[in-house]
Amino acid sequence: MKRTTDKLVVLGLRNAPVILFMVIFCVFGLLERRFLQLETLENIIKQSSFIGIVAVGITLVLLTGGIDLSVGSNMYLSAVVGGLLIQNYGAPIWVGLAACLLVGTIFGAINALAVTRLKIVPFVVTLSTLVAGRGIGLLLTKSHAVPFPEAVTDVGKMRFAGLPMPILIFAGVVLLVYLFLHRSQLGRQIYAVGFDIEAARKAGINTGRVLSVAYILCGLLAAVGGFVSVAQLGNVNSGYGEGYEFYAIAAAVLGGASLFGGIGDVFPGTVLGATLIQMVSTGLVFTQVDLYLQPLVQAATIFVAVFIDSFRSRQLAKIGRRNIRVE
Repeated sequence: MKRTTDKLVVLGLRNAPVILFMVIFCVFGLLERRFLQLETLENIIKQSSFIGIVAVGITLVLLTGGIDLSVGSNMYLSAVVGGLLIQNYGAPIWVGLAACLLVGTIFGAINALAVTRLKIVPFVVTLSTLVAGRGIGLLLTKSHAVPFPEAVTDVGKMRFAGLPMPILIFAGVVLLVYLFLHRSQLGRQIYAVGFDIEAARKAGINTGRVLSVAYILCGLLAAVGGFVSVAQLGNVNSGYGEGYEFYAIAAAVLGGASLFGGIGDVFPGTVLGATLIQMVSTGLVFTQVDLYLQPLVQAATIFVAVFIDSFRSRQLAKIGRRNIRVE
């Protein structure tokens, strides 16, 4: 009987993100019936797509036991470089996109170099690049907004097979990263490094390479998320990307990724987390919650995510120790 109870508790703890998602969805659905309309659900997923893409990159870093606070500045700088090339130098759209992705990849590589070669704590490294990246972007733009041509915004409006392009790009990113984590040796090594980096090193895993790949992919996906966002907004202003890193981290943690590393997945975890954050925001608007109270509710949601992560880790560890039998 005790074993059965433990199994049910473990099942509930491991599926906490899904349970939380369903509870919040049902609450808003009961409060406002329009919230359940298909169009509303599509808009929620579409609006969460860019944060979701960034959160997928953050998930890779969290799985290694690291953190990346610089993704918001990465999005800003990448979009600025791509936009300036198109606007000031008449570069084709694909050149601007390629430059955007290249900047994001370099941004991630700098973080990886500092973490793996210089042995600086990820929090300090990415906090520094957060400030530096935004500073470079502001220097390039002189704090002016960078507009994008209609050819870019058309991507945000485009539909394929009945679905908006941002959702399809989000789905494509999730699929590729999911396959990378579960079908490649390097993907499995990311979990191993996050679970116990010393044990992984003793097992012959090149931990430096694994960490580098996680941070570089995180930088690349931040740039992809920036492009998807710009395709919907049409311009980049000086405040673009500020605070996005916290929403991305919250989305990953809400989806079940542990801040301690080694636990989490992009599907359904991170997808649910990113959608949940946007769902809360949309639900607050539908239920006409005071505009000034909305940030407080969102902050409370993030707090709950971190609390659930900590509680879940402690309880799973406790149950695991209780079930160990000494032969």
